[in-house]
Amino acid sequence: MNNKTKKKGFWQQAGWPSIITAIASLVVIILFAFVPNNNSSDYHGIFGVIAGFFANSILGVSRIFGNSYAFGIIIFTVLIRFLILPLMVYAMGSQKNMAKVTPQIKKIQDKYRGKRDRDSMMNMQAETSAVYKAAGVNPYSSMLPLLIQLPVIWALFQAIQSTSILRTGSLLWLQLGQTDPYYVLPFLAALFTFLSSWMSTMAMGNSQPGFAKAMPYIFPILIFFPALAFPAAISLYWTTTNAFQLVQTFILQNPFKARAERRAEAKAEADRKKAIRKTLKKARKKRK
Repeated sequence: MNNKTKKKGFWQQAGWPSIITAIASLVVIILFAFVPNNNSSDYHGIFGVIAGFFANSILGVSRIFGNSYAFGIIIFTVLIRFLILPLMVYAMGSQKNMAKVTPQIKKIQDKYRGKRDRDSMMNMQAETSAVYKAAGVNPYSSMLPLLIQLPVIWALFQAIQSTSILRTGSLLWLQLGQTDPYYVLPFLAALFTFLSSWMSTMAMGNSQPGFAKAMPYIFPILIFFPALAFPAAISLYWTTTNAFQLVQTFILQNPFKARAERRAEAKAEADRKKAIRKTLKKARKKRK
């Protein structure tokens, strides 16, 4: 019963437009994988098959762009982003709902502050879970897009390492099989990561916990230094996917609009309290 409820919540929150987009993207990725190419590499095991599928799909896209493997990776990355779009929409919707219940969660935490006995911890967990359930919030949903991208990055890395023809590609100064000698892509990947994380944090306002507010400064570091050592093809994937994430965050969350709405709500609440005080003041004068 609970699983059915959660599934229904996901479909409603993700929305059919994003789900249809994801299905269409998957179909396109599969079709590109069957475009004839010169990939003669051997892939073994289930993970090797996945890496080979990625490589063939990138090569299929590349063939349309005159065998430009850099553009093949860029277009493939965009298709992957559309494929996981329902997860992103769902995660962002959960973040908004999480922001609404954060004050209630803080009250529960304050209620049990300093209490570390087993009963108190279990009661706090039960009350917190009840608030999340009533609001239809999954506190771990924001991790879904990140978790789903980890095997994608791994498979892409294996595809590049196992497919010599992909490593021969180039874009401007870049050799896809080598590191970026000028660190441009690692810098851009980290910059886009910071901007998208910052915009997401800004959209949520002050209702986020402290660790969430630190994410815009932690994620870019986690991207930048590995990108220095990885082949430029991986850095190109990170740059493209994080640039897409930046645009997506602006469209779906629009931090400037969210901040304006919070200010309007705060003003409306202040005006309401002011009107109540004014009414009470008049009532006191009439009694006198």
